[in-house]
Amino acid sequence: MQQLQPDDVVWRNARLATMDPDQTAPYGIMEECALVVRGQHILAVVPEAELPPAHRNIVDLEGRLVTPGLIDCHTHLVFGGDRASEWEQRLNGVSYKTIGERGGGINATVTATRSSTPEALLALAQQRLQRLMSEGVTTIEIKSGYGLNAEAETKMLQVAQRLARNNPVEVCPTLLAAHAVPGEYRHDPDAYLTLVCEEILPALWQEGLFEAVDVFCENVGFTPAQTERLFQAATARGIPVKGHVEQLSNLGGAALVSRYSGLSADHIEYLDDVGVRAMAQHGTVAVLLPGAFYFLQERQRPPVEALRKRGVPMAVATDYNPGTSPFASLHLAMNMACVQFGLTPEEAWAGVTRHAARALGRGATHGQLKAGFVADFIVWDAQHPVEMVYEPGRNPLHQRVFRGTKA
Repeated sequence: MQQLQPDDVVWRNARLATMDPDQTAPYGIMEECALVVRGQHILAVVPEAELPPAHRNIVDLEGRLVTPGLIDCHTHLVFGGDRASEWEQRLNGVSYKTIGERGGGINATVTATRSSTPEALLALAQQRLQRLMSEGVTTIEIKSGYGLNAEAETKMLQVAQRLARNNPVEVCPTLLAAHAVPGEYRHDPDAYLTLVCEEILPALWQEGLFEAVDVFCENVGFTPAQTERLFQAATARGIPVKGHVEQLSNLGGAALVSRYSGLSADHIEYLDDVGVRAMAQHGTVAVLLPGAFYFLQERQRPPVEALRKRGVPMAVATDYNPGTSPFASLHLAMNMACVQFGLTPEEAWAGVTRHAARALGRGATHGQLKAGFVADFIVWDAQHPVEMVYEPGRNPLHQRVFRGTKA
């Protein structure tokens, strides 16, 4: 370890669940070790016995558990209105088609989002973000996709920027203008995709409003051919891509995302072995979204065992959104991933730390307690990481540290 500088901070007397795969213990647990933080990064992870006898900046954690900050790598946090009444209608036997014909579904959220002021959207999103931060989230992806025109998509991404400025959290903004075909283009979806590829995407990229492009490739969304058009437009500008794919059917979307070296393929309930092999070959992360699976009462589960066999990293996220996953709890998503999809608790933890980081293009800097990584970590009144998965209604968070500073 380098010689300590006066402003370095030593976080000692802790049980570290590093989530470092190079460690042999489950969860990368290291006993009787300390975190040494310099500025916004971890300088070293060292045994207590190697600490200098005297240093002015020492935080005694009194034997508590420390983990990396949680990463929610798939959310739709910014939107207007809600869809609670639609959910009640569905439970009372009204079909999704009928609800859509009455102006419900995603079009209802688009209408509410377009008509909302930036301040109103910010206030609602702040409440949702606060709930996630209170559970230990330090990095979050926020998608657009409820605007479906240049003005409203810009508004959503600007709200995401303001959330990042106003809170101790890292926001990863994603352009999801290809979330659905807006009503004004329902008879000409190709024309809408042209608008996205030739106007919305380049303009908002030039403004620095997003860092990746997403698309809903599905039989109720965009075709594989249309998806490839979008990917070509994005990659021509050096923009990373990802996709909502294989949620309701198998259109080969995951293989398409992988062919473009996509960051992640998300949902993937109907993923086949061809898609699994493509993801393994190209390093595309599988993002599992058990909240939507639960809320929609789906039966087709993601092929977890095939993903394990091929070594595809599996991330876990909330998919927080008004229509299919209104759950601002990453602890709950972890529990659901274990109960519904068969992940182990350690896999669920990897899914909200190092694998989620990789799904956001941050695998070399986030999601582990390791020298050189960003100093985002959580101190828990807990002995073992399984506690947060086992009992999602209890939140033992003691201290949240963001970029080396108590937050």
